[in-house]
Amino acid sequence: MALTQLWISPFGLASIVLAIVGFLMIFSGVVSLLRLRPFRFVSRIVFGVLLLGLGAAAATIAVGTHGYTALTREEMAATLLVHPAGPQRFTATVRFPDLREVKFELAGDEVYVDAQILKWKPIVNVFGLHTAYELDRIAGRYRAIDDERAAPRTVFALSRDKPLDLFDLRRRYAFLAPLLDAEYGSASYVAVSRPAELEVRVSTTGLLLREVKPPAQ
Repeated sequence: MALTQLWISPFGLASIVLAIVGFLMIFSGVVSLLRLRPFRFVSRIVFGVLLLGLGAAAATIAVGTHGYTALTREEMAATLLVHPAGPQRFTATVRFPDLREVKFELAGDEVYVDAQILKWKPIVNVFGLHTAYELDRIAGRYRAIDDERAAPRTVFALSRDKPLDLFDLRRRYAFLAPLLDAEYGSASYVAVSRPAELEVRVSTTGLLLREVKPPAQ
């Protein structure tokens, strides 16, 4: 299912089309060579290789953005259940919209969550790509600076492993610079003093943690 979503994305479809046309042009070039038409052979081979290169670039972007969720308004990225388990100790259970659930034992006074956010240039929006995000890490945070320096640190990944990540690709390849308007991290944290259910919400302005209030009796 995840692989299907990857290749039906705008850049995934573009990479498939460019690859098919590129291979057809190269095949046509080989046929032209067999028919002793060198000029047509060279032009079609060059054009075919160019299309394959563009297809590879589109595939790279498709894979790099896979796992990020499109963001057009404030929405809930996950539900977070926290329960104190002792002095500066608590458990945090993260429930994702896809029903995936993970539980962590954290040290600190506060729960901390951060996310990576990608903002595309307006010219790229016409291809269906808008601001996107991915939850990155969860950690325990101490209120006192001395505790932050000396007490045990607990940090865990929330993002899934993927073969390519657009944040890393952007640092390696300059050709992505005209496409991305901004790439940044956003974080939020709240104190854990009692059991609580929190919504991890993200908008174009950043990440926030909002407690779910029980319905009034």
